[in-house]
Amino acid sequence: MAMDSMDVALACNGDILTPKFQEANILSNNANVLLRMEGITKEFPGVKALDGVNLTVKAGTVHALMGENGAGKSTLMKCLFGVYQKNAGKIYLEGQEVNFKNSKEALENGVAMVHQELNQALSRNVMDNMWLGRFPKTGPFTSEKKMYDATKEVFDELGVKVNPKTIMKSMPVSQRQMVEIAKAVSYKSKIIVFDEPTSSLTETEVDHLFTIINMLRDRGCGIIYISHKMAEIKRISDEITIMRDGKWIATEKAADLEMNDIIRLMVGRELTNQFPPKTNVPGETYLKVEHLTGMYNHLKDVSFEAKRGEVLGLAGLDASGRTEVLESIFGIRTRKSGTITLGGKVCRNRNSGESLKNGFAMLTEERRATGIFGIRSIRDNTVISSLHRHKKFGPFLSEKSQREDTQRYIDAMRTKTPSQETQIRSLSGGNQQKVIIGRWLLTEPEVLLLDEPTRGIDVGAKYEIYQLIGNLANEGKTVLMVSSEMPELLGVCDRILVMSGGRLAGEVDAKNTTQEEIMTLAAKFA
Repeated sequence: MAMDSMDVALACNGDILTPKFQEANILSNNANVLLRMEGITKEFPGVKALDGVNLTVKAGTVHALMGENGAGKSTLMKCLFGVYQKNAGKIYLEGQEVNFKNSKEALENGVAMVHQELNQALSRNVMDNMWLGRFPKTGPFTSEKKMYDATKEVFDELGVKVNPKTIMKSMPVSQRQMVEIAKAVSYKSKIIVFDEPTSSLTETEVDHLFTIINMLRDRGCGIIYISHKMAEIKRISDEITIMRDGKWIATEKAADLEMNDIIRLMVGRELTNQFPPKTNVPGETYLKVEHLTGMYNHLKDVSFEAKRGEVLGLAGLDASGRTEVLESIFGIRTRKSGTITLGGKVCRNRNSGESLKNGFAMLTEERRATGIFGIRSIRDNTVISSLHRHKKFGPFLSEKSQREDTQRYIDAMRTKTPSQETQIRSLSGGNQQKVIIGRWLLTEPEVLLLDEPTRGIDVGAKYEIYQLIGNLANEGKTVLMVSSEMPELLGVCDRILVMSGGRLAGEVDAKNTTQEEIMTLAAKFA
């Protein structure tokens, strides 16, 4: 039975907006409803993460879930998946009330989730990760052959070109992401949640992922798709639910929402420009990298220069060598040869500690694996790389000084956290990223190496990080930035280096190039 439409009044910079979001029109056809979540509430110490949230997902549709970092999207999905236990509300799967106690129970009942932060057994091979906890057996023994054949069957169906016997840690993040997606599909799930699935994928891999999602939709699966990328949402989704500050804001057909509408509903204000204006003026050459070649990777004879006050981008396809360049400069990958010179002084940068002393800092691509100390507090994660600033006497540290520095960057980055004592793993991915950026800024680096700095971050927070990068350049800092998003590189950087097959394929001026020119260079040695 159809319900009355709902007017959603939104306060936005003092103005009252009253667009009619007719959730009832979307949700009225109960015949094909797979999932219904009603009044979901979740509280953590000091914060109400979810406040009476509703969500309905129909069979054969892609339902986008959008909101700023900390809006409660991932928390809502973790309540569905059994990672968190809700404080109030009900969940219905195909009309039957469910309350999964853990993720194993959710998977066994047809609900799968591809998490934003990969949690894999990196020292094991692909097929072990695929069938962990449900290994196929011959009698009482695990059957390697059955496991290989089953993995190959799923990969062939999805077009995933990965050897099932490959050790996970030897693969790039994008391939590991595709393995996780294939694992979710292997459960023959009715509901599959994709949490920022394209954050580490190239455009070609995104196209492949969307082909898989469309295939699942055609089979009648209900897909919940979480992403901050507006173009993707408009391209793949049938319906959109928007959350803000742990509350439901609106549900509407994707075709009826323009990007500006989505942004306004997400952030509660207008965002007229995607990128701040560039006001930095690059100066003299400051950083020189000559003949950089990797010992254990395919990096070959890479040379370039960067100026004071310049934002230098690194583009390229997956496994092109972008990340390896940054990691080799920072000393966390062994160099076979190559020279790094900063301000005329040769920097050996044999490890991260030496690199920090030489004025370098690096934000890594995978914040969960190599960025955060999950069980430690926001304060510990903020000050860990700059403890020398807080020495009181002897080996003792000033707690007051640590609190002040931490609060300064919580305020500057607008990090959403109940307190400095909160464990960082309880924050949303975007807020974790803000803490790590604050950590590196406290080291007062001369050269900041950023690997996917806005990965998994909402549109409002992205703008703040772009502003921060511009401010650093205005202060005369040199910024090297890897990104998979070409519009981001074009909007933020002064020049862009294009990597291909471990080599430097070319250099372009961000003001005068095109995405087509960058892609042509990226394919040069691939």
